[in-house]
Amino acid sequence: MKKLIAIVFAIMPVFAFAAGGSNVHLDDMRVDLEDKASLQRGAQVFANYCMGCHSTKFARYNRVAKDLGIPEDLMSENLIFAETKIGNLMEIAMRPEDSKKWFGATPPDLTLVGRVRGADWLYTYLRSFYADASRPYGVNNTVFKDVGMPHVLEGLQGKQVKGTAPVVVGFDPLTGQELTEDQDGVLFLEEAGQLNQKEFDVAVADLTNFLVYMAEPMALERQNMGYWVLLFLVILFIPVYYLNREYWRDIH
Repeated sequence: MKKLIAIVFAIMPVFAFAAGGSNVHLDDMRVDLEDKASLQRGAQVFANYCMGCHSTKFARYNRVAKDLGIPEDLMSENLIFAETKIGNLMEIAMRPEDSKKWFGATPPDLTLVGRVRGADWLYTYLRSFYADASRPYGVNNTVFKDVGMPHVLEGLQGKQVKGTAPVVVGFDPLTGQELTEDQDGVLFLEEAGQLNQKEFDVAVADLTNFLVYMAEPMALERQNMGYWVLLFLVILFIPVYYLNREYWRDIH
């Protein structure tokens, strides 16, 4: 019971983090928890760009390494910082009181964010930051208006701005060429980052895939167990059917 209460209080900041932007169109993100390469890349992005402020304190490094097929020595060398042991929970060194003083609010733990908000929301949110000089960190987000965090992936994506830009609205039936019209409030790159758009989308998809895995590490095992349960019920139905028929034969 105490553990359940602790988890409820732990995810409350995540609900606050996820508030807003419910009317924004969300891009489709297809999660593939069997893609170990994607999960490994997502873990790398998370460790390098997210874990400075956000913990995943309900998971352990060695469990993640086992699930993702990462040797523990490589996990310790590349994804674990400071003197943290492989069996420890994935906590961060930054103290809550310090983060609240620096950022105005403690960055939420992200263990369950993939389950709270879903893959589509995360995938769209991480790609929807744009420059906004009126905000404390110089950025805003179309999915989460007035977001209170910096765009930590800006070095990869580049500087995105919001303004008027051509948008594809259809195709010419004769030539097959794209038909565009200028629309306001469109996000477009003003300065390029380390990755092109396709590469950045893949990196964000990998990170989203990893966060969805973190929210329910048992998901694949649960699904596989479900298939075996259904198979058992199908096999059990055969003797039950004949037993039921035999039981009612003399009664009728």
